[in-house]
Amino acid sequence: MTSPVDTRTRLGPVLLDTPLVAAAGTFGAVVDFAAVAELQAYGAAVAKSVSAEPWPGRPAPRVGSVGTGMLNGIGIQNPGIEAWVLSMAAEIETVPIPVWGSAVGQTPGEFALVASEMARAGVGAVEVNLSCPNLEGRGIIALDPAKSGEVVAEVRSAVDIPIGAKLSPNAGDIVAVAGAVMEAGADFLTLTNTVRGAGIDVRTRRPILTGLIGGYSGPPLKPISLACVLEVHREIPDAPIVGCGGVRSGEDVIEYLLAGASAVGIGSVHFMEPRAGSRILREVLGLAKELQFATLRELIGGVKPW
Repeated sequence: MTSPVDTRTRLGPVLLDTPLVAAAGTFGAVVDFAAVAELQAYGAAVAKSVSAEPWPGRPAPRVGSVGTGMLNGIGIQNPGIEAWVLSMAAEIETVPIPVWGSAVGQTPGEFALVASEMARAGVGAVEVNLSCPNLEGRGIIALDPAKSGEVVAEVRSAVDIPIGAKLSPNAGDIVAVAGAVMEAGADFLTLTNTVRGAGIDVRTRRPILTGLIGGYSGPPLKPISLACVLEVHREIPDAPIVGCGGVRSGEDVIEYLLAGASAVGIGSVHFMEPRAGSRILREVLGLAKELQFATLRELIGGVKPW
């Protein structure tokens, strides 16, 4: 009888039962998915991003399909951290997997405030969202190594739980940004968020999104994010990485692991297939057995050069 594949992985100080992480913004408040998804397929799930004060987000239309990918310009609509804590603190304990928070803000102090309140509510880790591409007038912090490091340092001083930095594929030098946030105290990196994108309806001549520019995700994002993982792992091999972008199959997960990721985010596929995690994990296990790996950890960084 063949021994089962060991799915456990370590992401810096965090031990995960499986390498799959449900990405922020695609899994609601996590508790929303408990009734429709097999949560045990995931090592952790990240709740939708929250700011210090309520953000209304953008008006509709703010989601649209472009080819095989998806554009979104929601603008991180959320009720603010005070309301979030009131609704989530009791719920987090009922979820059978670790729930992580996702913090956004306009200043380092706001990020730190949100993170500290999330820690108080009982999240297992906080992902510092430095990379949302559709916030008017706020820019993308993750394009600037110094600003990114400043935010992470402020969050690190405010919480004792693990923190990760979610970076942008739009960065001119993502290795520099990754190095800055790791030096500032990040425990892991999430590579990456969506890439900037847009679309126009040729019949109405209106942009697909009211905000014109949004985040492009789905299968076309995978080669871009995978390149970021490969590059950062090559230059900063000790940096724990969540590879994220365009994952649809177990083979996609294995690719990210081989590139150097210790865990893999699953995002926009949830909109079409809420139970995608359990299917993808079965495919990962099947492929690992085919490749004769006893543990998924053996795959991490295993890409072979020509």
